[in-house]
Amino acid sequence: MATIYTQQSKNIRKTWMIMIVFFSVVIGMGYIASQYFGNVYILYVAVAISLIMNIGSFWFSDKIAIKSAGAIPISKEDNPDLWNLVENLSITAGLPMPKLHIIHDPAPNAFATGRNKYNAAVAVTTGLMERLDKTELEGVIAHELAHIGNRDILVMSVATVLVGFVAILADMLGRMAMFGGLSGSDRESNGTHPIAIVVGIIVMFLGPLVAQLMQMAVSRKREFLADATGALLTRYPEGLASALEKISSYSAPMRRANSATAHMFISNPFGANSKSGKFMRKLFSTHPPVEERILALRAMDI
Repeated sequence: MATIYTQQSKNIRKTWMIMIVFFSVVIGMGYIASQYFGNVYILYVAVAISLIMNIGSFWFSDKIAIKSAGAIPISKEDNPDLWNLVENLSITAGLPMPKLHIIHDPAPNAFATGRNKYNAAVAVTTGLMERLDKTELEGVIAHELAHIGNRDILVMSVATVLVGFVAILADMLGRMAMFGGLSGSDRESNGTHPIAIVVGIIVMFLGPLVAQLMQMAVSRKREFLADATGALLTRYPEGLASALEKISSYSAPMRRANSATAHMFISNPFGANSKSGKFMRKLFSTHPPVEERILALRAMDI
């Protein structure tokens, strides 16, 4: 039987495997682009643009997420029960007390953000507090603190940088193929073979798709890892499993659901989907199926 520790180790290994494949895709894109353009400095420009765009979003990720969700900061006096729960779990996890926020929304959900544990924030909806009992709420908060302790914001920011890099390279490669490499004079001067042009166009379309799928795969593995780490923190996996059941049974989306921050929430903020297209939903979702998360939690042996 799987233990919390083996589940945690397995998810860490899978995350690293996905990131290695992710980097391999980026390197492959870079190699194709350098061969096609015949100028390695173009790659340096692409890297610089991608880094500037994504490091900026990483540095301000907490403020962007809090503002887009409509979260309101609270003090201990505003909600002493919630405050004490978060504070006690933070002490147990060896983390500083994060900033605490409330989102006035009937949809049960929560998220954590912040580039490190010293400027982290946790936000929960009013719907979450109304629908969950204490052990379930502890499971959700422990999950969010696990994201902070596991530096998931950093991991996802790296993945975002890689996605941006691939997108820029693919766009440049596609433009060169269609507007530069397709003319006869260019082919004669550059020695560009028509097959190379076709390959360039294919990479232009498939590169960003593969990169996006890799980013989603990383996000899903971080959710499994946070589940296992949160269960280790509370020593009660059933609390989080029961919470996920209640959260997933609420079908309406959050009022301010945003695709840019959807991966941060414990559950898809766009609500439960229909039963059709299960494979495609799983493939393009930032969250693993709730059923799989609950099954993994209930299979843990503490």
